[in-house]
Amino acid sequence: MKKFMACALSTCMVAATLVACDNGTTTTTTTTTTDPGTTTTTTTTADPGQTFEPIAAPTDGTYGDWAITESPIGFFWGGTWVVSSQAAVDAGKADGVKAIMEYITLDDSENGLQYAWANGTFNVSDDVDLENIKPANGGSKGTIELWNFTNEIPKMVYQYVQDHPDFDYNVHVTIKGTGDGYQDALDQALMNGQVDVYGCESAFVLKYTQGDMAKFAAPYESLGIDAAAATKAADIAGYTIDIGTRPSDGKLVGLGYQATGGVFIYRRSIAKDVWGSDDPAVVKEKIGGGTGSWDTYWAAAEELKAHGYGICSGDGDMWHAIENSSDKGWIVDDKLYIDPKREAFFDISKKLKDNGYHNDTQDWGDAWFADMKGQGEKQVLGFFGPAWLINYTMLDNCGNKPEGLGSAGDCVASGTVMAKSKCTPDFLAGQNMFDVFVPANAFANGKNLTQYDEKINNIFRDKVREYTAGNLSKEEAIDAFKTDVNEQLGIAID
Repeated sequence: MKKFMACALSTCMVAATLVACDNGTTTTTTTTTTDPGTTTTTTTTADPGQTFEPIAAPTDGTYGDWAITESPIGFFWGGTWVVSSQAAVDAGKADGVKAIMEYITLDDSENGLQYAWANGTFNVSDDVDLENIKPANGGSKGTIELWNFTNEIPKMVYQYVQDHPDFDYNVHVTIKGTGDGYQDALDQALMNGQVDVYGCESAFVLKYTQGDMAKFAAPYESLGIDAAAATKAADIAGYTIDIGTRPSDGKLVGLGYQATGGVFIYRRSIAKDVWGSDDPAVVKEKIGGGTGSWDTYWAAAEELKAHGYGICSGDGDMWHAIENSSDKGWIVDDKLYIDPKREAFFDISKKLKDNGYHNDTQDWGDAWFADMKGQGEKQVLGFFGPAWLINYTMLDNCGNKPEGLGSAGDCVASGTVMAKSKCTPDFLAGQNMFDVFVPANAFANGKNLTQYDEKINNIFRDKVREYTAGNLSKEEAIDAFKTDVNEQLGIAID
C-alpha cells in the first residue's frame, strides 16, 4: 500500500530517511525543496511480502484496450516492395509498367492508392477476377505479367485499371504463396523474361534489389521516372529507398507502399493498473521509449511482474526490434558477421525466460495470438510491431472485433500522404496512430539486411531457443549457429 503526503518545511535540502518498522514494512521518507520556502515530502510504505492481484482476464477480448507509444529502439518489421523487370522495358511495355509502379509506390495525391491505403478506404472485393484483369478499351498494347505471393498487389492493379479507362494493357496475374515455392518459380520466370512486375517481401527483397536476382530489375529511370525528384516529392521513407537501391549501379529498382516502422503496442488497462495511467507519454517514459536502451524496459518488466503481468508475449516480440536495429547485417566482407546487438539477444531471451517476464510464446503460434486476446498464461502488457500488425493480426485475434469492421488504416511509404492523413481507430480507443507511427519510420534502418536473412534468422532463433532451454551453452549455441549457416548456405565463417 502506498501513502503520499506533502507539507511545508523551512529547510532547503534534499534528504531521505529509511526506517525499518516492527511489522516488517519499510518506510522511506524523501524531503525535497524545489523553491525557497516550498518543500515536498513523500513517504512510501512498502511491504516486502506484498503481492498484487492482476486485473481479471477479459472474457470477450481486448478490442479498444490498446494504445501505442515509442519503442525503446527504432526498427522496422516487414513490408512488401514492388519491382519491375528490365525484360518489360525491352519488350516495349515501359509505359504500362510505369503507370503501375507510380500508382503503387509514388502517387501522393488524394486519389492515389497510398492515400486510400492510409485512410482505410481501399477496398476491392475478393470476388473479382484477379487472374485476368482487363481494361475497358480491350488492352490493345498487350499483356503485363504480374507476380505476387498474395492478392494484395493484384487488387491494387485491379483498382488502377478500373479507375483509368485509358490504360491499354491486359494484366495477367500469377499468385503463388511464399510457402509454395514463390521465389523458385519467380526466379525461373525472370530468367525466361516472363515477368514484368513482381512483389518481394522484406524477408527476401534484398535478393531481387541487391542480390543474385537484382540484375533482372529495371531502374525507375528506365521507366521514365525521375527517381530522386519523385521520392523527394512524395517524401518516401528513407529505409524503403535504401532497400530498393541496387548497389552495383546505385539505381533505384524497387519501392514499398507501406512504411513499417515499429512501435510498442500496449494494453491500456494493464498500464493503468500498474502505473496509474494509460497515457502514451507516461508509458513511453516507463519503458524507456526513444532512449536507445533496454535498461528502463527491464525495470518496467520487474514492476509488471510484481503485479502479475508479463511485459511481452515471447522473445520474438523483442527479436524483431533487435534484428532490424542492428548496425550491420549478417554478411560483412563475404563472411558471416554477428552484430553485437544481435548477439545480445541470447542474453535478452534468457533474461525474459529466467525472470518470468513473458509467456515464452513463439510468434505466429496459438499462444501468441491468445495473448492478444488477454487469454494467455498471464496477461501481457504489449507487443512490438508496425501498423500492419494491428490491422492484419491483432484486429483479428483480439477476440471482440466488431462485425464488418475493415482496416484501421495503414502507415504508407509517402510522408506527404501521411502528413494529410489521420487515423483514430476504436481499437486504439481513438488515439491518432499516425502521431506515433510516422516518427517511427524515420528511425528505421534499411542498411542492415542481406538476401539470406530469412534463412539465417530461422537458424539463429533456433539456436537461441536451444540456449534458453538449457540444451546448449551460449558458446555452443553460437558455434552451432555458425556451423549451420556455413553448411546450409555456404557462407564463410571465421
